[in-house]
Amino acid sequence: MTMEGVTPFPAELAHRYRRFGYWEDRPLGEVFAETFSRHRDRTAFIADDERWSFSELAEGSERLARNLRDQGLGPRSPVVVQLPNCAEFVVLYFALQRLGAIPLMALPGHREHEIGHYVEFIGAEAYAAPSRYGDFDCLDLARRLRQRNSELKLVLVAGAAPPEAGFLSIRDLLEREPHSSPADLDRLAIDPDDPCVFQLSGGTTGIPKVIPRSHNDYLYNSRLIASVNDIRDGDRLLVAAPIGHNFPLASPGIQGFFLNGAAAVLSRSARAAAVLPLIERERVTHLEVVPAMILAWLADEEMGRHRLDSVRVVNSGGQKFQPETKRRTETAFPQAQVQEVFGMAEGLLMITRLDDPPEVRHETAGRPICPEDEVRLVGEDGLEVADGEVGELLCRGPYTLRGYYRVPEVNRRAFTADGFYCSGDLLRRHPSGNYVVEGRKKDLVNRGGEKISAEEVEDMLLTHPKVANVACVAMPDPILGERMCAFVQARGLAAPTLEELTGLLQDRGLARFKHPERLEVVERLPLSPFGKVQKSVLARRAAELVGTQAEGAPR
Repeated sequence: MTMEGVTPFPAELAHRYRRFGYWEDRPLGEVFAETFSRHRDRTAFIADDERWSFSELAEGSERLARNLRDQGLGPRSPVVVQLPNCAEFVVLYFALQRLGAIPLMALPGHREHEIGHYVEFIGAEAYAAPSRYGDFDCLDLARRLRQRNSELKLVLVAGAAPPEAGFLSIRDLLEREPHSSPADLDRLAIDPDDPCVFQLSGGTTGIPKVIPRSHNDYLYNSRLIASVNDIRDGDRLLVAAPIGHNFPLASPGIQGFFLNGAAAVLSRSARAAAVLPLIERERVTHLEVVPAMILAWLADEEMGRHRLDSVRVVNSGGQKFQPETKRRTETAFPQAQVQEVFGMAEGLLMITRLDDPPEVRHETAGRPICPEDEVRLVGEDGLEVADGEVGELLCRGPYTLRGYYRVPEVNRRAFTADGFYCSGDLLRRHPSGNYVVEGRKKDLVNRGGEKISAEEVEDMLLTHPKVANVACVAMPDPILGERMCAFVQARGLAAPTLEELTGLLQDRGLARFKHPERLEVVERLPLSPFGKVQKSVLARRAAELVGTQAEGAPR
């Protein structure tokens, strides 16, 4: 029976996906238990000063699952997981899969507003968190959450747990002899069509929506994208982005690498000073980055101090990776190719192929990974646009959700009547058959009726030698409605002037009406927990700046 709040796939499509072998009808916990056994003597992951083999991961996750079963968790038990890139995350994730419990992947930077909402919204039975995250006391938050939510019975702590009822150390549970047996776990009824994980939508405003990913679709998601990521025996993936996010968890992430007997190297920090020595020491072969992360590395003086020739593949996701930055990345990592991933926690994944011509890899965001990925690009009238024209991406397929969790009113707006997800992303089809990201549907500046793609302008501005990163947003204008403001993070001490930037755009042949009409130099751009530039924050700042200027007096 379909879990309440989850939109099922139509029967005819589900049958088709099974017939083609996309869906295996096996719970993730079962699949990974076999995988760990098959690769038992290999290194599974490295975290801090710890090295775990697949056999140690198998034994640890099994023991933890049995102890959590003793505490009452089982199939469909919702669990909010807010853990950093640490060993406890990995062992707990696979223990929960063995139980058929459903982890919701909160991020380390979330606070009471977000965590409180998630605990209440999914009816969480457990909350997993470190004892502290920076200067934030997660245990105090857990106490308040338990007072407000009677279902929240367990707090699973990475670190020392206080001597209070309901608080348990994950490390202690890894040492404790459980009452439940392996046979007790084997008898659990886990429906492969149930959610194996709740991911979060990548929006930069409001509280993200909850995305149910099933055992069937999430396993296929990881298997297929791993197959085009050149994963070989002995390879190692660097995980520096928050590990619970869809990209480092499953696209291909640790799931895809573990399925191939390859290892993950976890870093708690994404700073160059932490990451670059780790790449050198552990001979990392694959990176998964967001553009803001790689831009920070390229601008850091640490970049020239480490041997980085082990890296073969740099996957970038989360935001458009501009061609100029791709070329600079391949210069900094001399043996690597950049492989852009255009994806979403909602499902659809596009990726450039490593055998695409360099100009195609640099200029496009790839193409879908599955023949059954159905893609439409539509205009404002809802009709498909011609090849080469920009349209909103609509998609459906064997690993793309059919509805957000428990929000039918949102689903009526976010999905077409025939089940296509309306992504809000603006794309065009490249002559190669790949796709080019042109921004977001709302990431437009409407200047006197002329709609300007912010990303088009950003792409060009990033080629300026004084620009490390840039975000263009609309600022209100009483005559034209909107004008463009460019927020620039400078490379080095010399910041560019507006005249220098518009001069570059003019030299590149960009229409004058698309030029930014205000420049604000910032130390850094605001990022969401997912590593995306928070343009809503910048748009508010631009509006405030215009308002202050209009009043003619400082505030």
